[in-house]
Amino acid sequence: MEKDLDDEALFRSAMQGVKPLEQNTYVPKRMSVKKKKQVLRDTRETEDALFFFSDGYEPLLNEEDKVRYLRAGEDSHLLKQLRRGDFSPEIFLDLHGVTKKQAKLELAALLLACERENFFCASIMTGYGTFTLKHQIPRWLVQHPRVRALHQAPKEWGGDAAILVLLDV
Repeated sequence: MEKDLDDEALFRSAMQGVKPLEQNTYVPKRMSVKKKKQVLRDTRETEDALFFFSDGYEPLLNEEDKVRYLRAGEDSHLLKQLRRGDFSPEIFLDLHGVTKKQAKLELAALLLACERENFFCASIMTGYGTFTLKHQIPRWLVQHPRVRALHQAPKEWGGDAAILVLLDV
């Protein structure tokens, strides 16, 4: 006990006249390893999904008529079912007022959400506007390996301003 008091007294006498340093630097909070991995995983998944969407790819789509696509090897009856509204969309994406770049990111996020939640049918509202997205969205969708079929939506799911997409889950 005496030794502790002597050590303390010795320390105080040695520090007498020393001016304390001011802490004026910012020390950022550390991100947990779990959170870092989750952020990295989300970034990779988004980049992987965007990998499928090329702006230079021109599929053979009949753009004068209603938008429709059927992946090779799929039953042609799927298009008829989509057209009639036999499939109810489990998730909706509204792209009104977004740019082409934002639409690509939103579309990638939609496809990832469908994959995670095991949704097999989605509705994408493109709107009319300048028809940029209405023409571009099907071109992106046909490039994705999970898209089985797509068709212009029936009236109850958006009509001419929407596309129904059938996905592999």
